[in-house]
Amino acid sequence: MNDPMEPEPNRELAERLERALLEIIDHLAAQSGTIHLKVPGQQVLRLGASHGIPPAVRAVVESVPWGKGMAGLAAERAQPVDACNIQTTTSGDVRPGARATGMAGAIVVPMMLDAGVVGTIGVGCTSERVFSEAETAWLLERGRTLALELARAHVGF
Repeated sequence: MNDPMEPEPNRELAERLERALLEIIDHLAAQSGTIHLKVPGQQVLRLGASHGIPPAVRAVVESVPWGKGMAGLAAERAQPVDACNIQTTTSGDVRPGARATGMAGAIVVPMMLDAGVVGTIGVGCTSERVFSEAETAWLLERGRTLALELARAHVGF
């Protein structure tokens, strides 16, 4: 029987993801962000943590199919997807839900565990922004580190 004083595994995971996301947003001087995790056995991402995402948008990005939107494309391609200004870009990588966040500069990177994508991390800024190679590399590395931490905690992907 579980000790009622022990946190629930899902709550502990949510808190871990929230802490990681806030650290990432702070490090990159961003204003919003998401962490999605791959649903085991499916090409679908589920929202694990978010910050600064309007409730209507949050409902839309709760579940993201592989290849759809910035998070789904980053997962499908196993590469970063970014936009200097998601409000004005004509790229097909940006969907209406991303525009509804009110953010401008944005990047989403895959969370890699070995050669597999196990989730994505996305951040957004209220102003136009191009993330530098160093920032992108840092975010990719943070994604790899977080993926490894989650795998060690027996989170299924």
